[in-house]
Amino acid sequence: MDTSNSHEIMINETTPLVPAKGSTKPRTPLPKLQIGILITLQLAEPIASTSIFPYINQLIRELGITGGDDAAVGYYAGIIDSLFFVGQALTVLKWARLSDRIGRKPVLVIGLLGTCISMLCFGLSTNFWSLVVSRCMCGFLNGNVVVMKTMMGELTDSTNMAQGFALIPIVWCIGGFVGPLMGGTLARPQDHWPALFSGSFWRNYPYFLPCGVAACLLILALVMMTIFLEETLSTKRRPKFTSTTVSVSSSPDRELLVKSSMANMPLRSLLTPSVVIPIANYAMLSFLDVSFRVLLPLFLSTPTYLGGLGFDPATIGWWMGLVGITDGVFQAFFFARITDWIGPKRLFSVSVWCYPPLVAMFPIMSWILRARGEVDYTITFALLLLICIEVTWDMAYGVVFMFITGSAPTNNVLGAINGLSQTSAAVARAIGPAMATSLFAVSKEHNLLGGNAAYIVLIALSGGLRWLAYQLPDEVQDRDE
Repeated sequence: MDTSNSHEIMINETTPLVPAKGSTKPRTPLPKLQIGILITLQLAEPIASTSIFPYINQLIRELGITGGDDAAVGYYAGIIDSLFFVGQALTVLKWARLSDRIGRKPVLVIGLLGTCISMLCFGLSTNFWSLVVSRCMCGFLNGNVVVMKTMMGELTDSTNMAQGFALIPIVWCIGGFVGPLMGGTLARPQDHWPALFSGSFWRNYPYFLPCGVAACLLILALVMMTIFLEETLSTKRRPKFTSTTVSVSSSPDRELLVKSSMANMPLRSLLTPSVVIPIANYAMLSFLDVSFRVLLPLFLSTPTYLGGLGFDPATIGWWMGLVGITDGVFQAFFFARITDWIGPKRLFSVSVWCYPPLVAMFPIMSWILRARGEVDYTITFALLLLICIEVTWDMAYGVVFMFITGSAPTNNVLGAINGLSQTSAAVARAIGPAMATSLFAVSKEHNLLGGNAAYIVLIALSGGLRWLAYQLPDEVQDRDE
């Protein structure tokens, strides 16, 4: 009896340290219904947030904010893009902590309603300050991104995490396709369909239609969530979810203790290297990515004499939509397989090395346009090459979400850790657009480094992300062990 017990202890102690070759856990099937509802909710958010990109620069020009100075449009576009993330940075950690106390669904309701109202206000804006208020409102009232990532972490385990988190960038890619396409197509409907939109309302508010359609999608998402989505926070689930489990952890006293620990967990105790390093990577990734994303429509809309391509909102919407759908399809079919093949850390390193050539495509396209004198098939080929590079770059998001989720010691603090990561990312995204677009405007106004100073600065800063990538652990921590 003693021998068998000691043998059992020996196996339990040595098995994690010296696993048998080829012994892997069977992959847990994803809860398809709940994850399907969750990604549908996630889809409404990027559609709403990216629908303004094709026309924001033209809207600023038409409101007369720049006084007719096309080179200064970037300043104001960057401010408006940044304001959402400023608001989010100030409140997202509060929303994350609140979701650890009252549940995930109530916070999602507030976020969807806040985004819906802010989109309607944006469409009714007739001056710069009304744009400012609507974007700030959207950021202050929206903690949905962090809550949805937390729910994804609670719905998956170490065996299917790559599959689950691969869906998040896919959804944002699809939203990145539908949003700009919708915004570019529906902007100024009185110009495209004068028989349907000839009233004075559409002349006074020419950009309300894409905002109104986005608000309707958010309302549909809210109704779907209220009816079908189940709560994932263990202490807020209905009794039927825990009644079949006979264990100490399902007792009321135990649940009360867990809830209390979640409410009172000091944030400082979470700031260990295993948590901070993935969050730092996510923040730097977000800064560089949002800088690229605000420069893309700005570059496409900038007049050719200033080094841009001079596209109209509809053309910008089509190209950004193509970026989104290509990215989404690639992530859906290949992200999990590539992650299993080369490992998450190596994939992350490959992705971040793609940033310098990605940004370098801007000055290359400017040079091609100057050399050829018009936008022709060579520019089309360059834009397609840019899409290919961006697809590889975007795989970094799915990987870093895995590292952040794996860094949580328990699910009870997963909301807080995601809140910390989203706060860091929001601060980075608040700085990124204003800095990138301002650098772009200054570069063009003063012809700094041939008008390419903004691109050179971003490429230099990407070296910081490559260094941070080397600090990540070799494997994603298994929270199930």
